[in-house]
Amino acid sequence: MRKLIHWVHQSVDGFIEGPNGEFDWPVMGLELSAYSLELTDRADAFLYGGKVWGLMSWYWPRVEQTSQDPHDVRFAPIWARTPKIVISRTLESAEYGARVIGRDLAAEVTELKAQPGRDLLLTGGSGAAAALTELGLIDEYQVVVHPVVLGGGTPVFPGKDRLDLRLTGTRGFDGRSVLLRYERP
Repeated sequence: MRKLIHWVHQSVDGFIEGPNGEFDWPVMGLELSAYSLELTDRADAFLYGGKVWGLMSWYWPRVEQTSQDPHDVRFAPIWARTPKIVISRTLESAEYGARVIGRDLAAEVTELKAQPGRDLLLTGGSGAAAALTELGLIDEYQVVVHPVVLGGGTPVFPGKDRLDLRLTGTRGFDGRSVLLRYERP
């Protein structure tokens, strides 16, 4: 069975975006970028919540013309060729060949996980991750903690229920950020 991995960047104080929606603080140094690209090699589909999809579908199709950042230049063609799935209860369709799911999230994601193939990578956000966590469908959490305190914003885990996890690995990148890998016990 395929694993569903939640890959997310957070501040030291546990937020994925600042009080005004800021997401200008994660730094993709060489080591973190290389790891990120390795992680995408494990997946044959990218999953996004509706809000993250809006950002991704605006940014990545244009990035090769607008960015000189080495990570962005390397990731853009990967993003373009990888199947994308948007988790939303309000969207009927999505651009760039993305499939929209969410009417029966438990059944749809369970079916995706049962299909042959590599892992599924849920990137960023908190709403879709919270819904999938509540359903017990996320197998692994990969949280990259960046050296910034945002003082508020959107928490990485907005759920109200306790979630016990088992630490399966840690790794530092570029002398700046730290990866924390967790699985459900």
